[in-house]
This record gives sequence, structure tokens and C-alpha cells, in this order.
Amino acid sequence: MELFAAVDVMGGGAVRLVKGELDAPRSFGDPLDVARRFLAAGAPWLHVVDLDAARSGAPVNRAVVLSLVEEAHRAGARVEVGGGVRESRDVDELLVAGVDRVVLGTVAIEEPGAAACHASRHPGKVAVGLDYRRTPGGGLELALRGWTQRADADPAQLLAGWAGVPLAAVVVTAIDRDGTRQGPDTDGLSWMLDATALPVIASGGVGSADDLTALTRLRSGSGRSLAGAVVGRALVDGSIEVEEAVAACAASG
Repeated sequence: MELFAAVDVMGGGAVRLVKGELDAPRSFGDPLDVARRFLAAGAPWLHVVDLDAARSGAPVNRAVVLSLVEEAHRAGARVEVGGGVRESRDVDELLVAGVDRVVLGTVAIEEPGAAACHASRHPGKVAVGLDYRRTPGGGLELALRGWTQRADADPAQLLAGWAGVPLAAVVVTAIDRDGTRQGPDTDGLSWMLDATALPVIASGGVGSADDLTALTRLRSGSGRSLAGAVVGRALVDGSIEVEEAVAACAASG
């Protein structure tokens, strides 16, 4: 299981949200400083999200995002980028600029065929992001546009439609856990692992090395395991050291 160290960008700065609440971001300063700390400690991936673009679709933080890509590559790390990637030109521009993997969120849910087309044009370079909240009945309700809108799409149908498509991964975020450090939604992740043969990357709720160890040991009913884990707030505020997180993830292999 690989570690994806998260750098969320809003208004040009590094921030963390709790449960996707855009009106109450916690600032952590210069995104480059945050990324350099992660990279110097051995983070193999950066998971970069343009939160402004996720809400509006306009790549207002593109220059910051690309500077993070350059910084990661200098350190020998890779980068996946999401947030507001909705058009072919966005995908192409990011990949040409050196982004290793593009994550499609809103467009993947609203136009799953478009996501399949992008993945076919760029095999192994395009991932989809499925961000969800739990319903009162325990189901998974997907969210759009920076988690500000509810989606009617059925995650099982989406995943079934992408069977055989050369997507790099499905990045699964439990919105109700994101930024809380209260532990991941292992039940939701297990369901996702059973619903698709694509690699699944977990996001949301990791607050300790024990949480990462639990994710490395997670197995679905069919015996599948996670491909990666995104960790943001716990790394940026020091609840987990990057070296500790990398070691916990590596224990899966």
C-alpha cells in the first residue's frame, strides 16, 4: 500500500478542511513548504487538490499546483492532481506539464463515459474520485463540485461501467471522516473493494499509524486489499510523522 501525502490548495495557500466544510478552512501556510517537508521525509506521492477549482471548475491555483509537481519530481516523487478537472484540455495540460496521474471527480460521476474516454486516451494516467457521505440507512451518497452538491448516481453502477477501462485507480473519500482523524470508514472501503477490480485508494479519517496499519490489513469479502492511502491533516499537524506513515504503509507488502 502506498502513501499519498495530501496538499490541499485554496486561495494559493495550503489548507485542511473538516468534513469538506469550505467555510472553515485551517491554514497551513505555503503549499511548497508543506510539500517540501513531506518530500524530504520520503513521501513517495503527493496528492494535490485544487479546492477552489473543485467548486468552480476554474483552475485558479494551476500555477501553484504545477510548482508542486516540479518540487515533487525534483525529489523523485510522483504526483496525482484533482479538483476541477472537467475538460479534455485540463487533462491534457496537466499530463503534458508532468502530472503523473489526474483524478476526475465531478465529471466522472456526471459523465462516466467521458472518464472512460480520458482513461483510454491516457492508460494508467487517469483516476476517478468517488467522494461520499453515509445516508441514514447506511448507504453511500456521492457528492459533486467540491462536496457542495449531492449526486444521484449509483456508485455500484458507475464502477460496473468502468470494468475493463484502463483507469489507474479509484480514490475513495469518506467525507464525514475527512480531516477528523477519527479513523477511516473500513466498511465503506470494503464495499468499494468488492464492487470493482480497479485499484482502490482510501482517503478520509486517518489519524494515527494504527489507522494505516488497519488499512494495510483490510480485506474485502473477495480478498482484495487497498492500493494506497491518502493522509493529509495527520501529517501536516504532526499527528503522524511522514517516515512513520511510509513505514506503516510499506508493511502491507
